[in-house]
Amino acid sequence: MDNVRIGTRTSALALWQAHWVKEALQNIGLSSLLVPINSTGDTNLVDPLYEMGVTGVFTKELDQALLNNEVDICVHSMKDVPTQLPKGIVLGFVPQRGAYDDVLVHPNIDWADQNKRTVATSSLRRQAQWLFAHRNDTVVPLRGNIQTRLNKITENQWDGAIFAKAGLQRLDIDPATYTPLDWMIPAPAQGALMITIREDHPKLKSMIASLSHKPTLRCVEIERAFLRALQGGCSAPIGAFASLQNNTIHFTGCVTATDGSSHIEVRESYLANTPDIGDHAARILRSKGGEQVLEKINSHG
Repeated sequence: MDNVRIGTRTSALALWQAHWVKEALQNIGLSSLLVPINSTGDTNLVDPLYEMGVTGVFTKELDQALLNNEVDICVHSMKDVPTQLPKGIVLGFVPQRGAYDDVLVHPNIDWADQNKRTVATSSLRRQAQWLFAHRNDTVVPLRGNIQTRLNKITENQWDGAIFAKAGLQRLDIDPATYTPLDWMIPAPAQGALMITIREDHPKLKSMIASLSHKPTLRCVEIERAFLRALQGGCSAPIGAFASLQNNTIHFTGCVTATDGSSHIEVRESYLANTPDIGDHAARILRSKGGEQVLEKINSHG
């Protein structure tokens, strides 16, 4: 077929991801070209994400271009994609996941010894989990592309900022000092890409389906089902991570009050073919006190 038009956001990370998809398509004999598209989340760098209507803030312009037949596929960071895809758009493929964890980039090597720190992030999930673990700290908002956010750490004399490890790795950025946050539960599908396609393009869908990494697809579907069952949007303070080992799904999920005052976790293991794992884990979380935390979040309390 003719060149596959790849819709992508314009940030350096999004373009890296789109080029990666371009190479993957080339490996199965498909030529392609990139079509950069500005998203609301990239053009509005002032308002916090959770005040911008949340749903699809990084995806809706790409969705519209796909539905208008201006592009043939779109490349998304999967954690930014609403759990309910727009009518007419379906999953094309999900490649193998990258790093899923968060890291704290900090200019001061002795940051952990300080009593009261200022840490930056625009993610409610990261803010909530950080404040739960470090009650005396202050969290401030931070927007912009990765390099801009890195520069702001020293410009503002903050003690650190939280980043997704996958983004740093993909852009080959190695901050001088950073600390892995292996205790922080990531956003559902963090580190994974989602390539979407129009529903009325079955021929292309069948051609690219083989590019899906099945273990990754299984795990991120569970994480997104958990998020959907809790009725959380992409910026909700909900964490979820599933891993597949020896035919067993190990799942961890959480919800945290945005001020860090409460944090409810669920940790469960299931046989890999167990249906509705995300929904089951969400019910357990609600029963353990998650319902009250969710109500507080939803009432902006």
